[in-house]
Amino acid sequence: MKTRAAVLREPGKPLEIEELELAAPGEGEVLIRYTHAGLCRSDQHVMTGQIQGWLPMVLGHEGAGVIEDVGPGVTRVRPGDHVVCSFIPNCGTCRWCATGQQAICDWGANTMRGFLPGERWPLSGARGRYGAMCLLGTFSQYGVIHQNSAVRIDDDLPLDVSALVGCGVPTGWGSATNAADVRPGDVVVVYGVGGIGINAVQGARYAGGRSVIAVDPVPFKRETALGLGATHACATAEEAHRVALDLTRGVGADKAIVTTDHAAAETVSQAFDAVGKAGVVVLTAMGGLADRTISLPGTIATLWKKTVKGSLFGDCNPTADIPRLLDLYRVGDLKLDELITRRYRLDEVNEGYDDLVEGRTIRGVIVHEHD
Repeated sequence: MKTRAAVLREPGKPLEIEELELAAPGEGEVLIRYTHAGLCRSDQHVMTGQIQGWLPMVLGHEGAGVIEDVGPGVTRVRPGDHVVCSFIPNCGTCRWCATGQQAICDWGANTMRGFLPGERWPLSGARGRYGAMCLLGTFSQYGVIHQNSAVRIDDDLPLDVSALVGCGVPTGWGSATNAADVRPGDVVVVYGVGGIGINAVQGARYAGGRSVIAVDPVPFKRETALGLGATHACATAEEAHRVALDLTRGVGADKAIVTTDHAAAETVSQAFDAVGKAGVVVLTAMGGLADRTISLPGTIATLWKKTVKGSLFGDCNPTADIPRLLDLYRVGDLKLDELITRRYRLDEVNEGYDDLVEGRTIRGVIVHEHD
């Protein structure tokens, strides 16, 4: 069958809309009709070449839609099911899944290779085989994905906001509630309040943080953070540090979460300095794999018992946490509609990324059109 998709042909160039051939689902695979896709910063990192993968590649790793068909051996979903796509698949049987750490499932190591297990390439076109970002490629009208990437959700949930729960929402929320383990009464600093950081703010407040300090140079983002749970909003890390000291009688913050658009050594150092004794710094932001972004005084870490830790997918287990977060949305404890600043057609995907880079959106969403 045919599908229209936004394709990255080479780093540094805009995405191009192409009509591609899509194979039928094979063993363990499903055909999904994507309805919505989130514009996430990680795809922009691929566009710039900061994150490398198979090219040409259909980008998009946040998405939701409807299962149209299933291949042999599929047990998790059936035709007609509404699903959210988990940007890291979960096999359920590797060491990490078996110990409740689906975020680091062994399948996740293959997400940038572009092909499904068995070197299956469902997408093809004028340039031969086409990869799919995180085995998904949600910037396409249709996709063939493995059932391990599909999480069934209730049919009455809106798919536009549900798409965001495939990556950005659990990554930010879980960075606060799981990785940082925010407790009632904690003072928390969140560095960068884009699509991930804004949900770290929501998660920190839900977990009982008495003071949640959002740090971002963009006034629009600071205002949004104040509306979604932040108690303070600062333009600089230095200002946030002073606020944290004032709120704690000079002790320092309990937790700091780094969710900036690019991991930088300076921000990590500022977060380390902002937390007090027994403070925890969570690194969620990413950069190049070879970038050295941690250079800290080890003796201070020892004497003050400070912890610096990485977090992927907010340490979430998607098969359980995606439905759980949507349940929180139902009752109003998690705000999702308020995250979407603008909706775009597939043809407007490059405009959407311009808006993201310029700080004009918290989250942009692609609305797919079907004949």
